[in-house]
Amino acid sequence: MNLLCPLLLPMWQCFLSLLSLVNLARTTPVSTVSSFSSQMEAVSPGMAVIKVVHHQDLNKRILVTLIVASTLLCGVLLFLLYFWICRHKIMKNSNGEAKRNLEPTKTISLSPIADQFNSLPMACKKGSVAVIEYRLLEAATNNFRESNVLGEGGRGRVYKACFDGKFLAVVKKLDGGGHNVEREFENEVDWLIKIQHQNIVSLLGYCIHGESKLLVYEMMQNGSLESQLHGLTRGSALTWQLRMKIAIDVARALEYLHEHCNPPVIHRDIKSSNILLDSDFNAKLSDFGLAVVTGSQNKNVKLSGTLGYVAPEYLLEELLVRKKPLEQMSPSRCQSLVTWAMPQLTNRSELPNIVDPVIRDTMDLKNLYQVAAVAVLCIQPEPSYRPLITDVLHSLIPLVPMELRGSLRVT
Repeated sequence: MNLLCPLLLPMWQCFLSLLSLVNLARTTPVSTVSSFSSQMEAVSPGMAVIKVVHHQDLNKRILVTLIVASTLLCGVLLFLLYFWICRHKIMKNSNGEAKRNLEPTKTISLSPIADQFNSLPMACKKGSVAVIEYRLLEAATNNFRESNVLGEGGRGRVYKACFDGKFLAVVKKLDGGGHNVEREFENEVDWLIKIQHQNIVSLLGYCIHGESKLLVYEMMQNGSLESQLHGLTRGSALTWQLRMKIAIDVARALEYLHEHCNPPVIHRDIKSSNILLDSDFNAKLSDFGLAVVTGSQNKNVKLSGTLGYVAPEYLLEELLVRKKPLEQMSPSRCQSLVTWAMPQLTNRSELPNIVDPVIRDTMDLKNLYQVAAVAVLCIQPEPSYRPLITDVLHSLIPLVPMELRGSLRVT
């Protein structure tokens, strides 16, 4: 209305002036007009006679004038009212859009698996993920029975869960309080609500029960890359082509975080236990509890990570030789994979001897040399010599068959 006031005030003043003229005309006696006409005839006998306006004709003209003025005023008022309503709607929509931008949890669409999870009657929604009752998680994990344990980390255990007798998911239970657990839990929820990507695990829901905090993820049937490489199967399920596909999937996830998120996101806890594999060995990045943004508002990013963390590019070596990034050689001595592998990665005659025996005789030597060259570039002591993750991705893609390499298009 503040915008309309300056327009309405002059119009209202004009309308009042018009009314004043009309009242003045109505109060002027007819005799005065007749006398004025007589005087004019006396002074100017040769001029045309001025016609006397009768009172009835004057009233008609006044009435017409009033009708016309009122109609025009009403039209202008209706136009201004319509303009104000339209402007109000535009401002409301703009505010709503700005609010949605500040609250991405209200606008991000869920993956099909998340839609299926949220269609179950036990899940209420808050934002774009489900807030789940603790008793339902107890029932889904058989009261967190040992037989349902899929893995264990520094913060808690991971359980297999079955909802509604048919829907499988993974529940990570973080026990204990403390500032670090609280912060990492909130960070994980915030990031996985905002980030939607084919190579990043989907968060389906969460629960807070006393000091326990629980996160529910999509089921990844083949577990973690760590369990595949260093578990009971000793990497036997991972062919050369599957290992290269996993490397590409991880590179694609990192490229999305580094190049397509605004501001860029740094994961800070890349390791094989945080790379999960679905039933088709598609790799997805998980555990964003330590992730941070970088950019003008956060120039000095402290690289961090939990035990076993290495720079993400080191995964190439782990996939290649099937050795852990840090191996305990003795109670007081650890050996770094990079320190051990570097001299042999640059020696073509020695390189085939350090490759995992499972894949040693199944690869093209030319491809092996190319992967080794990329790995050597990634672990250069001088950071400025290392390639961008986008360069790593484009170097690896030609080494994988068309049906496994996927698309470079960001989804």
